[in-house]
Amino acid sequence: MKRQFMRPVMLGAALTLSSGLAQAGDQSPWQSGEQVYAKVCGHCHEAGIGPTIKGRNLPPSYITAIVRHGFRAMPAFRSSFIDDQALKSVAEYISTSPATQGKE
Repeated sequence: MKRQFMRPVMLGAALTLSSGLAQAGDQSPWQSGEQVYAKVCGHCHEAGIGPTIKGRNLPPSYITAIVRHGFRAMPAFRSSFIDDQALKSVAEYISTSPATQGKE
């Protein structure tokens, strides 16, 4: 019974949060490309789940396309989650970052 109640509550909370991000307009919750990478990308790409992407000189346009549309196990991230300016910042950060220490 408790589980049936929690599902709509969690869904409602997720919708409220995402609509708040979408309504923010010009106010991006992201401060920099490095922050986006640390809080979103790094969870997989630094943990060996996703491929290493830093230090590969990937073009920002390629990174942007993969982030928006997904590729294989990589999910697509809509603009309501990562706005265009934050996506541009993280793509530039990744394309110019050196490889992570200890990884090739």
